[in-house]
Amino acid sequence: MFMQRLARLFIYPLILAIAIAVLRPTLARAEPLSFNFGDLKGRDFSGQELRGAGFAKANMEGANFANADLRGAIFSASVLRHADLHGADFTSGMLDQTDFANANLSNAILVDTILLRSTFDFANITGADFTDAILDGAQVKWLCQKAQGTNSKTGVSTKESLGCDPS
Repeated sequence: MFMQRLARLFIYPLILAIAIAVLRPTLARAEPLSFNFGDLKGRDFSGQELRGAGFAKANMEGANFANADLRGAIFSASVLRHADLHGADFTSGMLDQTDFANANLSNAILVDTILLRSTFDFANITGADFTDAILDGAQVKWLCQKAQGTNSKTGVSTKESLGCDPS
C-alpha cells in the first residue's frame, strides 16, 4: 500500500514530466506553419523543414528554398518567379496556379504533386522528378521539350517522370 502511494505521488508525475519533455518538440510542430498571403520576396528558406506549410497566394519572387523539405506544402496561386528551388522536396504538395517563371527547379522532387495551371516560362527543370505529378497536358508537352537530366536523389530522369516520348 505504501509503495502504491509513493508511486502515485512521485514516480507517476516524474514519468509524465519526462514524457512531456521528450514529446514537447513533436507537439509544438503539430501545427503547420502558415505564410499564406505573405510578401516573402527574397526570403531565405534554404534547407529548412517546412512540411505541410502554407504559402497560398504568397509572393515569393526571388526566394531561396534550395534543399528545403516542403513535403505536403501548399503553394496555390503563388508567385515563385526567379526563386531558387534547387533540390527542394515538394512531394505530395499542392502547387497549382503557381508562377515558376525563371525559377530554378533543378533536381527538385515534385512526386505526387498537383501542378495544374502552373506556368514554367524559362524555368530550369534539369533533373527534376515529376513522377505521378498532376499537370495539364499542354504543360507536359511544353516541359518535355526542355526536359533533361536525372534527379540525384530519386534516380529518375526528368523525361521519364513526365512521361515524355522516348524519341
